[in-house]
Amino acid sequence: MNVPIFLARKVRNAPEGSFSATVTRVGVVSIALGLSILIVAFAVLFGFKNNIQQKIFLFGAHLQAGKFTNNNSYMETPLSLNTQLYRDSTNIPGVKHIQAVALKAGILKTSEELTGVILKGVGKDYDWNLFQGSLVAGTVPTVGADTGNGSTQLMISQYMANQLKVKVGETIPLYFLGNPPRARKMTVVGIYETGLEEVDKTIALGDIRLIQRLNKWGIDSVGSYEIFVNDFKRLNQTANTIFDVMAPDMRLTRVTDQYRPLFDWMVLLDRNMVILLALITFVASFNMVSVLLVLMMERTPMIGLLKALGSQDPLIRRMFLFVGLNMVGWGLLIGNVVGLGLCFIQDRFKLIPLDPKNYFMNYVPIVWDWPTILALNGAAVVLIALVLWLSTFIISRIQPVKALSFKK
Repeated sequence: MNVPIFLARKVRNAPEGSFSATVTRVGVVSIALGLSILIVAFAVLFGFKNNIQQKIFLFGAHLQAGKFTNNNSYMETPLSLNTQLYRDSTNIPGVKHIQAVALKAGILKTSEELTGVILKGVGKDYDWNLFQGSLVAGTVPTVGADTGNGSTQLMISQYMANQLKVKVGETIPLYFLGNPPRARKMTVVGIYETGLEEVDKTIALGDIRLIQRLNKWGIDSVGSYEIFVNDFKRLNQTANTIFDVMAPDMRLTRVTDQYRPLFDWMVLLDRNMVILLALITFVASFNMVSVLLVLMMERTPMIGLLKALGSQDPLIRRMFLFVGLNMVGWGLLIGNVVGLGLCFIQDRFKLIPLDPKNYFMNYVPIVWDWPTILALNGAAVVLIALVLWLSTFIISRIQPVKALSFKK
């Protein structure tokens, strides 16, 4: 028989309604509440970061490579597809995908309204999977170099559609500035919405071949390359590898520099989460120490009797440690059920809405990061067990004579 575990069961199975039972419930609830809050907080934080990053990557990619130029307008210097970077992209460590794009400024005009846009021309190598969560109506345009002078299909944002009062299937003229100005009749085939105001107000997507014809470029000339990496956390290392492959007249731009305010905001979210984690951990640890000290105070005569019968301090400390770990176990179980349950409900039913003008999304997002959830559980067990073990050393200061005469 394991004596500490046997005694811990006796202490744990206190009569219903007793002071010990009440204190034990307080300890379990404090752990469960702290863990559930942490699980929900991390799921929401990662959800915010993931959604915002994916929206940024729709039009920013991880890295952008283009020609060096002193021109600050959207008139790009042509970049050939016959470069080592584009041809050998699959052999560059860390590179997941590369796609060629081109930009050209224009004006969309109806009989009553008009708006300035930046037409982003894309080709067959463009990854449309990123638009799965942002496409609100219609479909993506048909693009590719084999479409003659370029497809006239167009994808615009919900903001542009509301401003111009157009729907999917309608035709709208797109004017390109020049001498003389040129116009193309474009058919709206899709409408997207990212929630990022600076993107939704300006970017429309179409065929890169159309821009090549307007700029009098060859079929192998584009405006820039958009590069996606395998591991965003290793963005700088991959950027350095790509830099060594690029031609001397090319420049490389990181998305973290292009959209610095948004990434700075996400760093601020991480700092706030660290503060929240520290506060909840402190409160949970303090509560557990208080609960265990109260239990030891109530069991002072028992401690004195055990010492008088020859029990050593380590045995008594292990007994109360097992009592505390039992509360931790129940607290973790309840905390996981509550935290994961709340996350599931929000992820499935989207019950908590958000204002997209302020948060760039319509509802509170949830990301299931299981390694983080397991780490939270493991850290809670280790930290609280350490705090409990340290608090049990007060037992060594209890004298049997005084303990046996102790009155509650």
